[in-house]
Amino acid sequence: MTYKEQFIKFMVENGVLKFGGFTLKSGRKAPYFINTGNYKSGAQLSKLGEYYAQCIAENGLKADTLVGPAYKGIPLAVTAAVSLYSKHGIDMYYCFDRKEVKDHGEGGLFVGKQLEDGEKVILIEDVMTSGKALREMLPKLKAAANVEITGMVISVDRMERGLESNMSAVQEVYSEFGVKVYSIVTMADIISAIENGVIDGKEHLAAMKEYRAKYGV
Repeated sequence: MTYKEQFIKFMVENGVLKFGGFTLKSGRKAPYFINTGNYKSGAQLSKLGEYYAQCIAENGLKADTLVGPAYKGIPLAVTAAVSLYSKHGIDMYYCFDRKEVKDHGEGGLFVGKQLEDGEKVILIEDVMTSGKALREMLPKLKAAANVEITGMVISVDRMERGLESNMSAVQEVYSEFGVKVYSIVTMADIISAIENGVIDGKEHLAAMKEYRAKYGV
């Protein structure tokens, strides 16, 4: 199996990717659901970091620091940094933002690497739905230093257009901010994994394809 197929299987085995009937936050009725909150053990997190690191290495992304937006992005940035070093020999810094600026001790908005002008950073997130995390993080980053965002890495690209646009969240982010988003897998990869027997779920294929035809980009 490719690492993408392994990741899809990993999501299913850990109850992160489920099939059935779900009402999303957008109100859409979807035949699948992704709940990254089901990653909760050291073994899961260690393996998850390996997939993020593989995506970064495979796409040749260069940066000094991985940034994990609080809160979900914090463990993702940490485990990705560990795996980049242990599996690929790439040593990157990491940092994450506080929800409120600390006004005592060392102070500042970021924990970990203190950002500097000209520093190249990669944002690490779970699943992009609307691009809200990036929109909230950009002013924080720019307030800390004049950094260059070389990319954003997420676990799954839903390949689904927004409620008020014909573009997906990934496409909107690139159009609005010039930030390219890389995903470990896409919804098309998940459909292919079902078709090829990597994971069970052929009974959901028709609904998956119908949903893609209706809302996909």
